[in-house]
Amino acid sequence: MESIPGISAVQALAAAHRIPLNRVGGPFTVTTGRRLADEGPPPGVDDVVVMLDAVDAFAALPDGEWDIYWGAYLGTPDEVLVHGPVEDAKGEIVRRRGELRARKGWIMDTYLLRRRR
Repeated sequence: MESIPGISAVQALAAAHRIPLNRVGGPFTVTTGRRLADEGPPPGVDDVVVMLDAVDAFAALPDGEWDIYWGAYLGTPDEVLVHGPVEDAKGEIVRRRGELRARKGWIMDTYLLRRRR
């Protein structure tokens, strides 16, 4: 793994999925999984980066509203990516997180939620 000064996990996630973090003229918000679980997505924000989600908060989002771009071990040879509508991807993400955590003893992942327009 190579650390590149100035490149964050959030930027590595967007680059790995080959997407921008936000849409033209729109903000993105970075939050935690706990906050997403407690408060839901921030009002008025269509692009939400979530870090430190030990509770799979994305799985409780309403179907048909969000797409997810998830990545684990970003920038390493063990990088794993999943993307798609939350309702389609959540089962795979929960399963893969469990498998990866069991295999390595830890997991470092993050994801972008993008509200569908």
